[in-house]
Amino acid sequence: MDTGNTAWVLASSAMVLLMTPGLAFFYGGMVRAKSVLNMLMMNFICIAVVSVAWVLYGWSVGFGNANDAHGNGFWGTFAQWGMHGVDTGIKPGSHLALYGSSGVPIFAVACFQLMFAIITPALISGAIADRTKFVGWAVYVAGWVTLVYFPIAHWVFSPNGFINAKLHVMDFAGGTAVEINSGAGALACALVVGKRIGFRKDPMRPHNVPLVMLGAGLLWFGWFGFNAGSALTSAGQASVVFLNTQIAACTAVFGWLAAEKAQHGTFTTVGAASGAVAGLVAITAACGSVSPTGALFVGLIAGFVCCYAVNLKHRFDFDDSLDVVGVHLIGGIVGTLCIGLFAAPAEVAGFSNGARVGLFYGGGFDQLGAQAEGGGIILVYSFVLSFALAKLVHATVGLRVSAEAEITGVDQTEHAETAYDWGGLAGTLHRAAVSFGGAASARPAPAPFSASYEDFEP
Repeated sequence: MDTGNTAWVLASSAMVLLMTPGLAFFYGGMVRAKSVLNMLMMNFICIAVVSVAWVLYGWSVGFGNANDAHGNGFWGTFAQWGMHGVDTGIKPGSHLALYGSSGVPIFAVACFQLMFAIITPALISGAIADRTKFVGWAVYVAGWVTLVYFPIAHWVFSPNGFINAKLHVMDFAGGTAVEINSGAGALACALVVGKRIGFRKDPMRPHNVPLVMLGAGLLWFGWFGFNAGSALTSAGQASVVFLNTQIAACTAVFGWLAAEKAQHGTFTTVGAASGAVAGLVAITAACGSVSPTGALFVGLIAGFVCCYAVNLKHRFDFDDSLDVVGVHLIGGIVGTLCIGLFAAPAEVAGFSNGARVGLFYGGGFDQLGAQAEGGGIILVYSFVLSFALAKLVHATVGLRVSAEAEITGVDQTEHAETAYDWGGLAGTLHRAAVSFGGAASARPAPAPFSASYEDFEP
């Protein structure tokens, strides 16, 4: 056992888990005030649902035959259900079983990969914000990770997975399995659930931009564990990946703001946050294949392209509430394809990355073709299964709230709560007005305060 590597993987696992609450804040600030708690809950329930499924059978399906040189390339095994048999059964000392040649215990890798499984369906929630039935969403998440994520995780991350071992697609930290996968699922869900009432007619601006920035910051922090932790080592490779992640996020901010200025004539705070996330999405697949200079271009391209891609929902008339398709699907595709362009030789990248040299380093189109093939397979599989599952849940449990509940607000109708105590705020404003006027003032008392949620939108 390598205790240094193990400590880094466990720390990275905690950082990746923090990304899901960060995503909840990022999405929560973007929705209307009457839906923010529902959005937070849609993300948090993913932690509970996916963790239970992962221990019961998710690890077994995704990584159960990882140490078997002749394992199945499409599916793991059910033999390790409940984490049994990761050594020769649950017994004293079984926690010492190591994952391949990493020197890291299998249980540590299982914890790390669990956090990936949690955040992937959570990303989908942004596409169906403001109108989703909580119970239906929880059922959908359980079915989605079972039928979509766990098999794809095996294809991409397991040493035996066919996309990894047969097609030789390079995906260091989940640009295909997490980003393209969730983006395709988001598109499918948005089509099944349908458009929000008032879409393209009523203002549906973010209700709390500081909350968006807080969420973006937490996501940015956690992404270092997401990418650099995937090295399963605290040595030099993780250092280069860490730097690549930072560079791509920063240049993506420039790319997004430039595109935003060209389209709308302004630089927005939400745009800066979205640009950083787009860069992090794109570099996820490529962080272990490109040099720091290559990462600079990956982020710049992703930020610019994704800013324009969020307009796809208006062109094709589908309601992706928080631009999951434009950022995660398109950003994931950009990052995956950029490997075929910028994959660097070891003397340039700083370490041996296992990829064939990219087009811009004289490697031809081989790696680019493999990246396109692998990304396309995952996109199609995820979209078809996600669409069919969403249809099934929508027809049985129900995936969308009623029109009345949507207008009233899903926070009240689904959770019997509100994020903001408007009554308390009214009392505070009333007391402040009276105090300002003074007891002996002749000015009339202020009228009773009343407001709707929409009155507090920008």
